[in-house]
Amino acid sequence: MNKPGSHRGRRPGSPDTRAAILDVARRRFLEDGYHAVTLRSVAAEAGVDLALISYYFGSKKGLFGAALALGANPAELLARVVEEGDLTTFPERVARQVVAVWDDPVTGPPLIAMLKTAIDDDSLGALVKEAVEREIVDRIAGLVPGRDARHRAAAFTTVIAGLIAARYLLRLEPVVSMTTEDVVRFMSPQLRQALLGPGRPARRARPQGRTVPRP
Repeated sequence: MNKPGSHRGRRPGSPDTRAAILDVARRRFLEDGYHAVTLRSVAAEAGVDLALISYYFGSKKGLFGAALALGANPAELLARVVEEGDLTTFPERVARQVVAVWDDPVTGPPLIAMLKTAIDDDSLGALVKEAVEREIVDRIAGLVPGRDARHRAAAFTTVIAGLIAARYLLRLEPVVSMTTEDVVRFMSPQLRQALLGPGRPARRARPQGRTVPRP
């Protein structure tokens, strides 16, 4: 039963209520920044009890992560890239997907806000680090054969992180002005070499196949 003062139609536990909270939180985080937003202010604007936000998201960081995931979830995007083609073209497709998502005016700003906040907030940075290790590095490591798969997956992720930092945080020229195809052309060789590991020369992508060469 709704408590007095709550909005009609927004029942605790309904998908509409959760969506309303996330809509408010995402806009507030983007407009005001992480530190300025409180759970109480989000609850008031969404017309729900503060306890309901804690029930859904646990904490401010939980709400922050859920709100940003509305635009783009890097782990889900990576899974989609894996499903859409063979691993010989994986570096090119990842580079193209990164630019598409981070350049997008809807999905890009929340991701940039997340990185900037993670840099300033050690606890949030730890959460982002854990998510990247478990959802990105480990997933890529499970795709590639051979020794040191996780090391190579981490190297691959590091190249992507460098691209993101240069293009979207530092806005380093000429990286920030590169077209999508320029990014793919210049970055995919480094991504392929990282995936292969040291001591193996990178080769051109073959038209078919599901694996990269064993180091």
